[in-house]
Amino acid sequence: MGSESGRVKRGEQSRISQWLRRRPKPSPEDPERVREDLLLAVAAAGLPLAPAAHPAGYRCSCERIGCPTPARHPLSFAWQTQSTTDRAQIERWARNQPQANFITATGMVHDVLDVPLEAGESALARLLAAGVEVGPVAASGGTGDQARMLFFTATRGTPEDEDEWWPCELDCHPETMDEHPGLRWHCRGSYVLVPPAALPGDLAVTWIRGMEHGLPDPLTLLETLTDACATYAVAATESPTAAWPLSR
Repeated sequence: MGSESGRVKRGEQSRISQWLRRRPKPSPEDPERVREDLLLAVAAAGLPLAPAAHPAGYRCSCERIGCPTPARHPLSFAWQTQSTTDRAQIERWARNQPQANFITATGMVHDVLDVPLEAGESALARLLAAGVEVGPVAASGGTGDQARMLFFTATRGTPEDEDEWWPCELDCHPETMDEHPGLRWHCRGSYVLVPPAALPGDLAVTWIRGMEHGLPDPLTLLETLTDACATYAVAATESPTAAWPLSR
């Protein structure tokens, strides 16, 4: 064999080296693409989205001094009219604001039953064991009553005649969150964060059950969720540090 046998010629070796340098290195799945796909799945299910604040260290990106809900609120006061399911708009938001969280406006297509995490875990186990159809469920990190579980349901509706609207003492709006430490019913005029969302302190909002599950009637879940919250409240009063104040 000639002296060149088993060798790569210098010019060819240079081309291979250049190709190797240009070749993308193997990497984990792109988190920005995963985020975008999850958001688009929410929009495809008909849930309107709008951009929200995100953590800036232990503060909120809105830079409001003493922000009461850091990384948990919309960017715009016009979030109700801004909310959309338009794929192109959501892609633009997600790509132009890669750190932004997103909220979904409730009461249009869906409502959300929002309970303390411990109560939600108990209720979810009971509902699944009983064969009840449970829709998408998300968990929101935090301590005490800030740790929540979100049960996404169909909305109670938006009747043309406002006199037909069924009021509920559990209805929760952004400005009344503290008044509903147990079960919160997000309907018209309210919103929740949708996964994936980042919270201060390396916490997050994540899916437990994704958007592949249909939206159930909220009344099929309400009794079990209410019972779980009542049990959790009793346990909290017996604990040295209650999860929420039972009186104001």
